[in-house]
Amino acid sequence: MVLRVTTSDFYLPEARQRPCTFFDERPQEMDVDLLVIHNISLPAGQFGTEHVDALFTGEIDCSAHPSFTDLKGLKVSAHCFIQRNGAVLQYVPFDKRAWHAGVSEFKGRSRCNDFSIGIELEGTDTQPYTDEQYSSLVICTQYIMQLYPNITPDNIVGHCDIAPGRKTDPGEAFAWQKFLTLLNE
Repeated sequence: MVLRVTTSDFYLPEARQRPCTFFDERPQEMDVDLLVIHNISLPAGQFGTEHVDALFTGEIDCSAHPSFTDLKGLKVSAHCFIQRNGAVLQYVPFDKRAWHAGVSEFKGRSRCNDFSIGIELEGTDTQPYTDEQYSSLVICTQYIMQLYPNITPDNIVGHCDIAPGRKTDPGEAFAWQKFLTLLNE
């Protein structure tokens, strides 16, 4: 059976779509074969704020918190953001290149944004993620794996794995075994 993919397939049905301009086209003939899991909270360690959404939509007020001064002019995005309650916001269609990985390398290939999907979890490296987040991450991952069969469990990594020494997320709090067990159920 041949999988026929349409434009609408690049949007997760369970996600709320959010406007974002921080993405572009992937290089032609680029196979998507990597899923990168990140974490983010703004301000750091505070959950349920509107600031992550504002960052990804280019509307963040950098004067809202002293730690936001470094965010001025930053253009960053993820394909999806999973909040603590499990709600999924999608900023970039899966067939487009989100700006989530930065300077990165996976299996000898640099520029991971070119061939990856980026999922942000609302969290920190050290605070446990919620069961609702794991459930939503599994739904999202299974959907993405259907679209991109070259994304296998071996090609699901943390930001720390593609940018070692520069990034630490999703951190020690991310329960990889729990996630992979749920993914295979």
